[in-house]
Amino acid sequence: MVLSYDVAVIGGSLGGVQAARTACESGMRVFLCEETDWIGGQMTSQAVPPDENQWIETQGATDSYRQFREDIRSLYYNDPSASDLLKEQRPLNPGKCWVSRIGLDPRMAHRLLTQSLQPYLDQGLLTLHLETRCAAAEVRDDQVISVTVEDSEGHRSQIKASYFLDATDKGDLLPITGTEYRVGAESQEETGEPHAAIKADPADQQPITWVAALRLDKERTPMEKPADYDRFAALTIKDYPLLGWNAWSAHGLTHFAFYDNEPGASDLGLWRYRRIQYPPYFTDGRPEITLLNWPQNDYSFGNIIDDPLAEQHAEEAKELTKCCVYWLWEQGYPVRLDGTMIGTEDGLAKAPYIRESRRIVSRKTIVEQDITKEWNFEPRRLRDSVGVGHYAMDLHSTTVTRTSMYAATQPFEIPLNAMIPIRMRNLLPACKNIGATHLTGGCFRLHPVEWTIGEAAGYLAAYCVRNALTPVQVADQYLSDFQQLLLDHGFQLHWKDI
Repeated sequence: MVLSYDVAVIGGSLGGVQAARTACESGMRVFLCEETDWIGGQMTSQAVPPDENQWIETQGATDSYRQFREDIRSLYYNDPSASDLLKEQRPLNPGKCWVSRIGLDPRMAHRLLTQSLQPYLDQGLLTLHLETRCAAAEVRDDQVISVTVEDSEGHRSQIKASYFLDATDKGDLLPITGTEYRVGAESQEETGEPHAAIKADPADQQPITWVAALRLDKERTPMEKPADYDRFAALTIKDYPLLGWNAWSAHGLTHFAFYDNEPGASDLGLWRYRRIQYPPYFTDGRPEITLLNWPQNDYSFGNIIDDPLAEQHAEEAKELTKCCVYWLWEQGYPVRLDGTMIGTEDGLAKAPYIRESRRIVSRKTIVEQDITKEWNFEPRRLRDSVGVGHYAMDLHSTTVTRTSMYAATQPFEIPLNAMIPIRMRNLLPACKNIGATHLTGGCFRLHPVEWTIGEAAGYLAAYCVRNALTPVQVADQYLSDFQQLLLDHGFQLHWKDI
């Protein structure tokens, strides 16, 4: 079957949903496919509450992202079981967690993201295929002619479009289209970054984490010991047990704890770290739920990108998380898996959380000197900005060298030229696969940044189709006009008063 569109978005990540929405909003006929049965990527199927900048309540993202946050809060305020305590919270953090200002139920995020696309599905502007992945591509003269997608039953469709957006969390469209990309650690010679590796190693990637939803009960219920528990319990990271409270994080060796204020540990316990359901906020006896995405279940023993054992490593990451849950239970904590809020029966997320993607080789590569406080006394103002973001340059213990890093950054802007491949003319990145490096990708992967990238990519593809332009022409000749379009649609291009 051959299907033709103006824009094809391959991957229903958080950025992919925004790319599809904004392209449809611009009047384009759009195809969107997603490998799981939920759109939304890290916020939904990967079960990761939003990590955000400290100014997010007033700036630091597009208007649509901040409206989404308020819409989430409205769902909670209007819940028939919302307690007076919940209704008093302004602004509301639903899970009362400490890593995010809005620790939310992934089901609610999926619901709102789906609703945002529904008008375009009803109008026939959008075609959405779930449980569908890209399998092959036809490329000619530096242009993608078509992409073949395959559903979970093996049925294939050939998708033709004027523009193709890679919105997969791993950058899956890049290798099959022959688009130049990097993954893993670049060398200092390649990027000029002082903290880059001496020698490049594509296999030295950030770890994935298979997130789980944990319920806290009053008493422990029986739990079956995972088959691989003894093997994982014997593993160490830099001489410390993988399943232990002394663990390596981006801040170095840290003594963690389960609850807040446990003796000899941090004031902030890991149970509350990514909590998404706080019982006092409801009157119907809901359980306390947190998401297990901790240093102890970071899987740093192999990769799922460009690795012949990728499927095995994905299963191993899932098994590690099961073992981490059992380790907690064995220590006496009354936890058990509960997949109600993440849409699964086993309590494990639908897909692994992927911190590092394949990244396009772009006209502009974002390097550490562009963003870190070590190199910048104030935020840089970019001529070609298409949005803003902020997060530390955060690397979890990598899969080969066990390198971790947490470097302070200035609030940064997203350069349009980092979204334009050096050669391909009608392919654009729409999530964490822009022209960042192994180091700077550690801060361009966050929820509001990915949202902005996807939103901008959708507008850019539509702008190019409507005006018969290439992205290079937009960046070089029509930049002001395109930036005005973004401003008209609620983008923030530069930081204000920080």
